[in-house]
Amino acid sequence: MTKTSITLQELRRRIYIKAKAEPAHRFWGLYVHVCKLETLREGYRLAKSNNGAPGIDGVTFDEIEASGTESFLQNMHQSLKSGTYQPFRNRIKEIPKGGSKMRTLGIPTIRDRVVQAAIKLVLEPVFEADFQEGSFGYRPKRTAHQALKRVEKAIVQKMTLVIDLDLKAYFDTVKHHILLEKVAKRINDDDIMHLLKQILKAGGKEGVPQGGVISPLLSNLYLNEVDKMLEKAKATTPQNGYQKVEYARFADDLVVLVDGHWKSEWIWQGVNKRLREELNKLQVQINETKTKCVDLNKQESFDFLGFTIRIVPTRSGKKRPQCTPKIEKRTVLLEKLSDVFKRYRSQPLTKVRDEINPILRGWANYFRVGHSSKTFSYIREWLNHKLRRHLMRAKGKRGFGWKQWSTTGLLAVYNIYRDFKLTRYVVAPVR
Repeated sequence: MTKTSITLQELRRRIYIKAKAEPAHRFWGLYVHVCKLETLREGYRLAKSNNGAPGIDGVTFDEIEASGTESFLQNMHQSLKSGTYQPFRNRIKEIPKGGSKMRTLGIPTIRDRVVQAAIKLVLEPVFEADFQEGSFGYRPKRTAHQALKRVEKAIVQKMTLVIDLDLKAYFDTVKHHILLEKVAKRINDDDIMHLLKQILKAGGKEGVPQGGVISPLLSNLYLNEVDKMLEKAKATTPQNGYQKVEYARFADDLVVLVDGHWKSEWIWQGVNKRLREELNKLQVQINETKTKCVDLNKQESFDFLGFTIRIVPTRSGKKRPQCTPKIEKRTVLLEKLSDVFKRYRSQPLTKVRDEINPILRGWANYFRVGHSSKTFSYIREWLNHKLRRHLMRAKGKRGFGWKQWSTTGLLAVYNIYRDFKLTRYVVAPVR
């Protein structure tokens, strides 16, 4: 849970304990905690930590702080207490998704982001108590790397039949009435429900906007019944002490793994059928062209959270799961770096460094957990050539200056990011 002042933190702790102990309990009287200045201050801090773009009103964090953050929060406090608060429409922005596709973001105003963060702070402990172990996306103390490790461990345990599920425009097609029914099973507070309806309506007739502070929590809640179904499949299918089903979900990215033995064919068919039934109840469509059913024992592979996963032989003749960065992820990285070199072509290398270091650091920190050594070597070599070419152009010369600078010296002198060490967690060979 997010560490805040003791009062809010204690409230969240008590809500979580109550929700965990009583799965059918419906919470009331929560709206007053959303309105509190303490909650709004923490909501503002969380909203600012993401440093997002302004919403449809164009107001920035700098402008709010120039005119007084406390007065800004006081006004919000009063409008929430009096019931006069109305969210603005989201600002629509498209960003590249990969290839020629675009992802549509719905960006709330800062004012609305703070309110969403306040609601999330109060409601998150309730639903965290209900979420399942296989759900990892945008949850406290849970990461994409943990989801990846869960998948690798399942492969080690011979769950080699994989359903790599792709949901069609999931965030844009969430049905508001179904979502609000799910919220109402745990929340018996008319003011909270009204506020949530307003927030959802500001984003359109259906969907939860990618860009909204509360959207990840709501999107996880929407798919929680799917997770429960998969947990039940895990609990009811073990044979001779061996687990036969596993899954990992990160937001709308879901993979299900089933034992690869021919005797487990009925489990495979049953899980596939039940998965579709649960998604149909939610009116969530499966993208059949992108959804894959993979047999890892047939040298097939699947993609999950930016990695391509397959089974490869070891030197000892056994087999192990291998996770390597997707080629597309490497391509996107190099395109970003190339763009920086082009934009700063006539500028000192120090300016290039200030732009590329954060990009390299973020990319390397994410992908260093996999079997990424070949990819990292390729990126280092590519970067070495780019840096040398940039320096030689600055001198009005051709070539790469191999005799002029050693690679180690070049990176050290200009303080170029160079930490490409792998951090592997141990995953045993397939039994």
